[in-house]
Amino acid sequence: MSGADPQSFFQRSEQDPAHLIIRGDWVLAHYAELREQIGLSQGRTTTARSADLSDLAKLDTAGAQLLAELLGPELLSTLAERNDGIDPKQGMLLQRVAQTIESSPPQSATQGFLIVDLLARIGDATLTFWHHLVDLLGFTGLVLASLSRNILRPSNWRITSLVAQIEVTGLNALPIVALLTFMVGAVVAFLGATILESFGATIYTVDLVAFSFMREFGVLLTAILLAGRTASAFTAQIGSMKANEEVDAIRALGLNPIDLLVLPRVLAMLISLPILTLVAMFSGLLGGALVCMLSLDISPTMFLGTLQQNMDVQHFYVGMVKAPIFAFLIALIGCLEGFKVTGSAQSVGEHTTSSVVQSIFVVILVDALAALFFMEMGW
Repeated sequence: MSGADPQSFFQRSEQDPAHLIIRGDWVLAHYAELREQIGLSQGRTTTARSADLSDLAKLDTAGAQLLAELLGPELLSTLAERNDGIDPKQGMLLQRVAQTIESSPPQSATQGFLIVDLLARIGDATLTFWHHLVDLLGFTGLVLASLSRNILRPSNWRITSLVAQIEVTGLNALPIVALLTFMVGAVVAFLGATILESFGATIYTVDLVAFSFMREFGVLLTAILLAGRTASAFTAQIGSMKANEEVDAIRALGLNPIDLLVLPRVLAMLISLPILTLVAMFSGLLGGALVCMLSLDISPTMFLGTLQQNMDVQHFYVGMVKAPIFAFLIALIGCLEGFKVTGSAQSVGEHTTSSVVQSIFVVILVDALAALFFMEMGW
């Protein structure tokens, strides 16, 4: 068959050029010849409206794909359903290929227009953000309902799980939080001293460090660290349980996964993050005091005296009041993304990354809104 003339695999009817007679072996071995003949045929203006497949000999997936290209998926599907003179197995193959081509998304006609593509991406991102917001609000309601249901039932409290989560989220994170905030406090003090020295106001470096760490840096740095460290751990743990069908087993036993898996993690974060925030504030002040002592000749006694004289306690309260809010949001997002895992290792990785990004974004967004609110209130 490979040495046949160019019209050996199909030909047009003399009475009706739009009617094709298909014959021969439409298999992978003749792919190059079939492709050449189809290319020659597609140069004509007359398109195929009917075809005769009774002389079709052998057929495989490659040949069915070429037939769909020659006849079109709609005509090929119609011929396969009729089963006129063809083997039933060949008819099933042709129908499956035609359905696959029809169900595949068409090429976008506006693919080359940058503005249209940009608007489409913005629309997709907006819808994704809206879906995440709705899911988070719904999950918040579930957690609050579960918390209110169990708060007055001490027999339902899972103390062992709570203590274990406090150790993981709080105690194990203590060194990195203290070290990071100590270094950031030193950097802030050094930069403040460098700028304020030209104005002869280096003593206000103490106010700069204290004000920034009590109101913003202490709680914000701690929340970002826990968003990257703890939220990802929550997602990976619950996601792995979801992939291994352990969550389904918990439901099959008549237990509530929210009570078992989410509440201990949320409560542990609500306890750990304020304590770590307090540690971060003191570490930042300690780093600033060290730089002031070494670079500005401000003794620790003078540092503490200036701090006590110029800083109001309300700045400390402003920083601490944000800690439970950040803790609740970080724990919710980490657990929610874990429940969204579909069952593969790739899904676990994707949702772990998503939980970190969402947690950091929400923390910074809420912190910015809180800063604007406290500034307008004069606090």
